[in-house]
Amino acid sequence: MPTVLANVNDLLEKRVLEETGEYASTGGRKAKSIGINKSYCHAMGILITANHVEMVLVNLGDEIIKKDRIRLKFTAELSYCTEVAQKVKTFLEGKVAKDTLLGIGVAIPGIIDQKERIVLKSHALGIENYSLRFLEQALEIPVYFENDANAAMLAEKKQKYPNAIYLSLNHTLGGAFCIDGKLFRGQNQKAGEFGHMILVPGGRKCYCGKSGCADAYCAASVLTQDNRQSLDAFMEKVESGDEKILQTWNEYLDHLAVLISNLRMAYDMDIILGGDVGGVLSDYMIPLGEKVMAYNGFEHDVSYLKNCSYKKEASAVGAAKYFFTKHIVEL
Repeated sequence: MPTVLANVNDLLEKRVLEETGEYASTGGRKAKSIGINKSYCHAMGILITANHVEMVLVNLGDEIIKKDRIRLKFTAELSYCTEVAQKVKTFLEGKVAKDTLLGIGVAIPGIIDQKERIVLKSHALGIENYSLRFLEQALEIPVYFENDANAAMLAEKKQKYPNAIYLSLNHTLGGAFCIDGKLFRGQNQKAGEFGHMILVPGGRKCYCGKSGCADAYCAASVLTQDNRQSLDAFMEKVESGDEKILQTWNEYLDHLAVLISNLRMAYDMDIILGGDVGGVLSDYMIPLGEKVMAYNGFEHDVSYLKNCSYKKEASAVGAAKYFFTKHIVEL
């Protein structure tokens, strides 16, 4: 008890913790409740895509206190880095004191060499061996770069999912998984590239050049006709009973069920359904579960299927949360 009190008092003095109220009296002095001081520090997260930049500001309680999504076409020119830095400056103006901002996490759809600050390859952005140091210098505060699917996995609570797969069902399909609360990256930083597992041999052409990839069947682009319609518009047609759209939706769920079953058999972990499509699947878990069960004769339920914590901003939030983990360890 003396050690616990000493540690609590130390954290109160540093303002990491704060008094949040009092418990009801049990006859003596009322006990005080103590919790995390959410405003103790903040971190910013950015998701870069081919046509947009998504920005979030997160507090120590993992709460998004500001978010914005702007249209900005990615280019490999230095002017892009300058423009992103200016958008960040505008986004942060008047929101937090500079000394409480720990850093900016940047999520990017691609394979990243974090040590050398290089995007080794990104089909989505059309770049290879692209240096991130220009962007790092332009932002002028500590920066952390992460693959977008890995970042989305980091947005989930490690205590809740110490061993899990994150299936990122965005415009392109990505994935990540953690073991004992730590991301598993693989020998060449390519672990979790579930989108380029062959799902249908000789099937649809994938943007990577192969045929039959899971991405060509389970990415959100399958439903949005490569962004010719919004996912919200597609789901509205599903709800209205549009026969053609329902057929597309059922075929999508069939292919997703095969992918899920294969991942479950390979890894035997919880599977978190994330990304844009993951955000709408919570209302369709029963039909999806039935399809998954049809492909898996070894289990009698699909309780291992989980809905993501953040429906829209997962990658940006996860990239930001890196700084909280790093800071708490250093305290």
